[in-house]
Formats: sequence, structure tokens, C-alpha cells
Amino acid sequence: MTDKITRVSTDVGGTFTDLVYFETDLETGVQTVRTEKSDTTPPDFEKGVLNVLEKAKVDVGSVDFFAHGTTVVINALTERKGAKVGLITTKGFRDSIEIGRGNRPDFFNLRYKKPAPFVERYLRREIVERMDYHGNEVTPLDLASLDETLALFRAEGIEAIAISLLHAYANPDHEIRLKAEVEARWPEVTVVASHQITREWREYERTNTAILSAYVQPKAQRYLEKLESGLTGKGYAGQLFIMQSNCGVDSLDAIKAVPITMVESGPASGFWGAAELGRIIGEPNILALDIGGTTAKCSLIENNQVTIKTDYWIERDGKSAGYPIMVPVVDLVEIGNGGGSIAWVDDFGKLHVGPHSAGSTP
Repeated sequence: MTDKITRVSTDVGGTFTDLVYFETDLETGVQTVRTEKSDTTPPDFEKGVLNVLEKAKVDVGSVDFFAHGTTVVINALTERKGAKVGLITTKGFRDSIEIGRGNRPDFFNLRYKKPAPFVERYLRREIVERMDYHGNEVTPLDLASLDETLALFRAEGIEAIAISLLHAYANPDHEIRLKAEVEARWPEVTVVASHQITREWREYERTNTAILSAYVQPKAQRYLEKLESGLTGKGYAGQLFIMQSNCGVDSLDAIKAVPITMVESGPASGFWGAAELGRIIGEPNILALDIGGTTAKCSLIENNQVTIKTDYWIERDGKSAGYPIMVPVVDLVEIGNGGGSIAWVDDFGKLHVGPHSAGSTP
């Protein structure tokens, strides 16, 4: 029996789940590549992965390396199909995400409206505490109002809580203590603190990143846990790696803690693949287009390099400022129109396409 190394990669899109199987025979050097495709199976996305593995006749127990990419996070954001989120922030700063920035794209439009925050104002709660920008404690953390806040969140059906305290990038001590208290008093709820994701300044961007991560976390967590369980049930004994938005991979546990890092997981691998293809065919400068079932993405590749940026904005266009996410992401432009986008007519008779998609069950 010859020694072989087997690598498998899967990608869950809004409509299809794809697989690439790559096998190398260590004795002969012969390489075998197979691809397969099956329908995506929302809300149980892991079933689509298991289905495509079965369709491709992959012996999961013999796989040496398994990488997984997905558009579940960006699709949940685009289609507004995430969790109901509550925010806890420093006293006096609950309106930061509504104030946003003054750099609106449609600057001379007197009727311009800012993008609506993902958390309504009454669900943005304040707590007494303060750090300065050096990380020195100015006001001690006061947990007296926490029970009242959590009671409101419970009554309103909150599924995830985002914590973003002033200057936590310099000293996360108050965030760490507050997160521990929330988890102790309400073990069932998902809690995300801003320092877990980014340690950079700018309160609006950092707070919005924590909110969006909390928004997708329950859905992403359930999905990844079911995927791990399904692969283990089929005999996979190795570590499952998840594709991130920066063209790298990370462990399952790390991604479950901050799933916003895989916001552009699917497109990132596609554009990285386009850059490698350009290297093979001698074309260093490429305009790569990725049209999925829910969204369409475009990225410029120069000198065979994929550009990575940390000031990423979703839904930003000529008329909307969009929403900032402070994680490393492939530099791309994305719109909520894909192959499965649903056309609809609003109350004024105007035709729209997207962002909702018919998915794999039109």
C-alpha cells in the first residue's frame, strides 16, 4: 500500500457547497485533483458539507488536512439573519455607533440617512467605568446597574451581548471583568468583548466590530460545532481548520470565539486562488470577479499579491457609508446581488434586486 497525503477543502456558499480533493502519492509523485458540488442546506449548513463529501466518495477517516471556508457570516449580515444583540458600553457613549463618522459618501445630499445601527438605542446600555487612552483607570468599574441591564435583555429576547468599553484597546481589564460577570449571571447568553477581536483605537469602529461579531456568533457557533461533530462521526480525527478573511486559516475554537474574522472567508480563498492562477499563467495583474448565489464580489490583484486591509467596510457604496469591521480582510468590493437574488417591488412600485436570496431552494 502506497503512502498518500490527502487534503480536502470545502466551501459553503448561499446556494452551493463545493469541495476540492487533492491527493499526493508520496512514492510516485502523482497528484490527483477532484471537485464536487452539492446544494447548500440552510439552516443546517453542515449537512451540505457532509453531503458533498459523500457525493465525492471521500474517505473522511483518511484525510490528513481539512480546511473549510464559508459565506455564512457575510450572508447573515447582508440578509439581516443574525441574532438579536444588546450592547453594554461606557456611560455617555451608547450613541457612538449612531453618530458614526462624518465621512459620508453622498456628502451634498441633504436627505442623506446614516446606516441604521444593528442595535436599537433602548438595547444599548451604559455602565459606570472609565479608562484613559494610556490604559489608566479613571473611574472604577461599577456593576450596580448590571442586573437591571440583563433583566431588560432577557425580557427583550436578546441572544448575544457585545461589550465595548472606552479605551479597552489600551487596558481591557474592565471588559474582562464585565464579561466574566455577565457570563456568571447569565451562562446561556453569548458574550463578545471588543478586546477579543481588535486592540486598535477608534471607538465607533471597534464597537461596531464587536456588535457584528455578536450578531453572527450564535449562528456561526452552532454551525461550526455541528460541522465538527458531523466530521468526527464520519471518522475524521485531525484538526479542522477554518478559512479566515485574510487568506489564512485558524483553529475551530479560535474562530468560534470571534467568528467575524471569517466574514469574507469564502471570497478570500477565491481571490487567493485567482492570484495563484495568475502566477501560474504569467499574469501578475488580475481583476477577479466572484459571483455567488447571494452576493457578487470583485478584487484587484497587483503583482500576484492579494491586498489585505484592516479598515474594512461592508455595504459601503456611493450612497451609504456602510458598517466598519476592524479585522484583516481581503480588499474587495461586494454588493448584495447574486445568482439567486430575489427581485421585489416596494410600496412605491420601484423594482429592487436583493439582498435576499432564494438560496438552494428557490
